[in-house]
Amino acid sequence: MAMGKYSRVDGRKSSGYCSTVTVVVFVGLCLVGVWMLMSSTVVPVRDLELSSGEAISEVKQRVSEIVSWPFEENKGDEREDSTNGDGDGDDVPVEKSDNRAEDNQEEKNVSEGDGETSESKNMVNQNQEENSVKESSNEKTESEEESKAESENDKGRKREAGESKGEGGDSKSEAGETEDGETNKTEQTESEESLDENKSESGEASQTEKEKDSQDQDNDTESHGKDQVSTVIFPSGDQAEILNGTNSQNGAWSTQASESQNEKELQQSSITTDQHGHLWKVCNATAGPDYIPCLDNWQTIRKLSSTKHYEHRERHCPEEAPTCIVPLPEGYKRSIKWPKSRDRIWYHNVPHTKLAEVKGHQNWVKVTGEYLTFPGGGTQFKNGALHYVDFIQKSRPDIAWGNRSRVILDVGCGVASFGGYLFEKDVIAMSFAPKDEHEAQVQFALERGIPAILSVMGTKRLPFPSSVFDLVHCARCRVPWHVEGGKLLLELNRVLRPGGYFVWSATPVYQKLPEDVGIWKAMTELTKLMCWDLKAIKRDKLNAVGAAIFRKPTSNECYNKRPQNEPPLCADSDDANAAWNVPLQACMHKVPVDKSKRGSRWPLQWPLRLEKPPYWLNSEASVYGKAAPEDFTADYQHWKNVVSNSYLNGMGINWSFVRNVMDMRAVYGGFAAALKDLKVWVMNVVPIDSPDTLPIIYERGLFGLYHDWCESFNTYPRTYDLLHADHLFSTIKKRCSLKAVVAEVDRILRPDGNLILRDDAETIVEVEDLVKSLHWDVRMIYTNDNQGMLCVHKTYWRPKETETILSAMM
Repeated sequence: MAMGKYSRVDGRKSSGYCSTVTVVVFVGLCLVGVWMLMSSTVVPVRDLELSSGEAISEVKQRVSEIVSWPFEENKGDEREDSTNGDGDGDDVPVEKSDNRAEDNQEEKNVSEGDGETSESKNMVNQNQEENSVKESSNEKTESEEESKAESENDKGRKREAGESKGEGGDSKSEAGETEDGETNKTEQTESEESLDENKSESGEASQTEKEKDSQDQDNDTESHGKDQVSTVIFPSGDQAEILNGTNSQNGAWSTQASESQNEKELQQSSITTDQHGHLWKVCNATAGPDYIPCLDNWQTIRKLSSTKHYEHRERHCPEEAPTCIVPLPEGYKRSIKWPKSRDRIWYHNVPHTKLAEVKGHQNWVKVTGEYLTFPGGGTQFKNGALHYVDFIQKSRPDIAWGNRSRVILDVGCGVASFGGYLFEKDVIAMSFAPKDEHEAQVQFALERGIPAILSVMGTKRLPFPSSVFDLVHCARCRVPWHVEGGKLLLELNRVLRPGGYFVWSATPVYQKLPEDVGIWKAMTELTKLMCWDLKAIKRDKLNAVGAAIFRKPTSNECYNKRPQNEPPLCADSDDANAAWNVPLQACMHKVPVDKSKRGSRWPLQWPLRLEKPPYWLNSEASVYGKAAPEDFTADYQHWKNVVSNSYLNGMGINWSFVRNVMDMRAVYGGFAAALKDLKVWVMNVVPIDSPDTLPIIYERGLFGLYHDWCESFNTYPRTYDLLHADHLFSTIKKRCSLKAVVAEVDRILRPDGNLILRDDAETIVEVEDLVKSLHWDVRMIYTNDNQGMLCVHKTYWRPKETETILSAMM
């Protein structure tokens, strides 16, 4: 037997030998075939291993497991860190696609044949071990190759996500659409076909306009009519300037595929309690879809002893902030894009017609088929706001729209057409009006994409610092400026910058009725006592109106020469910047005389004032520990990097749909300044328990207000496209319910809007759980050195159950 064996090696043949060779070859071919079959599943194996059962864990465990990335200091190494690891796959963020057909096919292939599968798995493991050795020996080369491969695979997956409809529902990726023109065209075509089936004729609105507006809604990947699947989008190497840190930590989050599938199953049921135990209900209030907790507290309003000073229009917040969800108006759809929205909005988004009936003849607003249209008129400018804006400029050329006059206050703004047309002059207007019988006027303004808040000249100071507005405007604003010692006009004096203008366009300026004559006489006397100079009285022949333009003094010389201290000067102890729930006082604050103090000089012209530290910042304390001017510059540079490298490209946000933006915790206004070149405006909110940096924001040519986030904001529901909160929630949850804050965010944010949250890792996880229970889509989540970021996308989901708010029932 031994000789026979060696004889075969030497080349001797036998029939048995042929049979053996045949069997070996056959088995070998089978193994090769199985290996080729299995080779296509090597990459998905890593994905399949991250099952939902293994990925989802308790909140405390997940704090230490958030996917981490290195950021600012080592941008060049980020792609290597993202692809090269220790072989366990924990450090690699994986985009998930809810393509159930592919997953099922892969599982089927893996399970074919017990013996073959076993051998194939051994071969796969062997290949992985070999690849691990190669990676450790030449990490840079492998990283470059994997980056190219991942880029190609990502494009392929995004095309499939935008076009395929599998068992798991429609899978769409906004980032995929913006990067891939083919997907965009395909989805646009499908959207147009859908529109052709669903559109209805309107007798007054043109069909072409409807098609364009509807096409704008459908061109975006985010559709509320279908089940949505969110894709976690991680920044590439040049997009990851989010947090200032270099140390990474290992961990993994639950996959988007499993989370999205669970979400769709929940949407199909009537159960509104999610896996974390959060129960949401729809608010049942008299105001319905327009519910504003601090302005609709009828339980308190009914108990007011007087409404003489508009106390019933002021804030009266309930003892406990509501945690219910405001319903959507029937037929609500995504807002029309700016600048088209300035001229028309969807009727069903703000379904109120009273103002059109009362003010339609003055060209405020008209009902036109499916639209509410805004001809650009107002009580004082029936023939258009743009002509009226030019009329003011000609009346006093020193106003210099967009140069000297950049930030203005529009009192009693109506539908804010004046502020809407000032954008063309590079001017931003903080417009405000009360929630009164002029139904939804501020809601109209915000739906149009024009800044506005709900407020009233009542018994308390406006929520602004002193000496910040370049100009204050009142066009028939119905405010009795001259009564009670001029207390309300003195409040305007507080917020008006020294040397700033007050433009008053009202009937007492140009009509001779007895009442008008009496008011003009009282205003003339009052403004002289306040040392305001009457610079011009002009008539607008086209609109048959007139305007008086006054100027606030730039020194205390006139104050000191007055024969009587009337109106009186405020006490030196009175803080002119204190503005949160502070009662009005009938007094005037002195003009700063120290040239190093704010208000002693006029700011730089726009846009220089945006980027340079204010001249008076040297005398102020900083926020981050550096010298104040260096702090300012570093903050601005930081936010420019964050916005350009991450927010604009790596978040899955379609910025063409973003118009109304709020920074919930603005410090120096750096985030808003970094968005200067976009067609957006930013409401900068300085919380009452944060450093008072709001004067700096105004000095830069931006605007904002003070607010307590334990209470509701003075705006209608569904009025902002994007909310930004930098280390706000971890602070606010120490004083009030985090669930109530999230409910307020849901109230303010429009469906299809986005929230960007930056905070500590524990808070990130808490907020993530809450927004997931609201069926929002998670677009991005990660941390570094226990600091993290969350980007989520609001959907159209509303709970089934309702909760009656007794304080909000009339």
